[in-house]
Amino acid sequence: MYLEEGLIHPEQCLDEQRRQQEGQEEEEEEFDHFERLPDSLLLTIFNKIAEIKALGKCCAVSKRFNSVASQVDNVVVRVDCVLSGEDTNCSSKASKGLVSSLVKLVYGSLLRPFQVLQQMLSFSAGGKKSSGSRPVSATEVSHHSPGEVLRNFKEIQTLRIELPGGELGLEEDIVLKWKAEFGSTVQSCVMLGAYREKVADVKPLESKEAAEEVKVGDCDQHEGEREQQQQQQQDDNGSIPETFYTDGSLKSRVVWTISSLIAASARHFLLQQIIAEHPTLERLLLTDADGQGTLCMSKEQLCEFRDSPIAAASVSSNRTQVPALNMKLWYAPLLPLPDGTLLRGATLVAIRPSDTPAPKDLQSLVAGAFQEPYASAASLLVKRRTYLLEMNAF
Repeated sequence: MYLEEGLIHPEQCLDEQRRQQEGQEEEEEEFDHFERLPDSLLLTIFNKIAEIKALGKCCAVSKRFNSVASQVDNVVVRVDCVLSGEDTNCSSKASKGLVSSLVKLVYGSLLRPFQVLQQMLSFSAGGKKSSGSRPVSATEVSHHSPGEVLRNFKEIQTLRIELPGGELGLEEDIVLKWKAEFGSTVQSCVMLGAYREKVADVKPLESKEAAEEVKVGDCDQHEGEREQQQQQQQDDNGSIPETFYTDGSLKSRVVWTISSLIAASARHFLLQQIIAEHPTLERLLLTDADGQGTLCMSKEQLCEFRDSPIAAASVSSNRTQVPALNMKLWYAPLLPLPDGTLLRGATLVAIRPSDTPAPKDLQSLVAGAFQEPYASAASLLVKRRTYLLEMNAF
């Protein structure tokens, strides 16, 4: 049977339809569906990502991603590795007197970590890219120069930098937390320090009889501890005991306070380049993975920082000068917290420059400086007897 001229066989029609469908499927597979998303939606996604290393990888995907990702306004920089320089000999000369010993103790324990901090945050001449060198990627410099990594991001409004650890080397049973607000100099600082009670390890029991014996022994031990705590709480009338001044407790609290202020002022000093290169910044946080200290700057404080040049403590100190200060101190020999944590010698210090008025809502200020359970500790301490102290500029 023959078909008339000009007519198409049905099988040819089916083949043509199949070819068209296959071509459409191939075109859909090759098409980048991200191209259907508007730039505003992509920017929202990148702002949710925030982490600088992930954003660097996004910038390497395409020219469009690179263009949009560089417009993010929320960035998080996690410094995960540092390279420390040569050890500095801080104890070559003998110190004389209590003040000299204290200064040696504080600076001797902080000098080397602050040199490391400077290497992390500052951008030295040796790290700059020469005209004949290849471009430096974000992955290569993220662990020692956040300032260089951030140079491609020109619209940052909120910046969080997290150091791999706190500058202050502490024993395991010491709790030391601080939060400082800065403009051109320190505007407020809250410090909480204490000795944390360790929880005894529980060992497996071999028999029911042994379990009963241990249970009775534990009850007696816990009962004795409770009685001791109750006696201490009864003896606690809100005043600092005389032993606080004679057993070294006062000295350790002075060291904690000065160390926190030096750590905060060193972080503040080394942020100059980042703040200068990002005029759009409205909020800046510099924290550490240990949760030891937080430096924060608001939009108004950042403006003050740009308008008023900061004063260095000395030519070689690499930290902002700390002005004369007024301090309020609260102390509790024993402070049990709602979650079961027990703090001994808990000390809370609220610090402000001598020429600024005291905050109206001090309780909210100190409680809001920390996360739980230490926010509860600050709330309990601030209700106790207040002691006033002063400190000269340094």
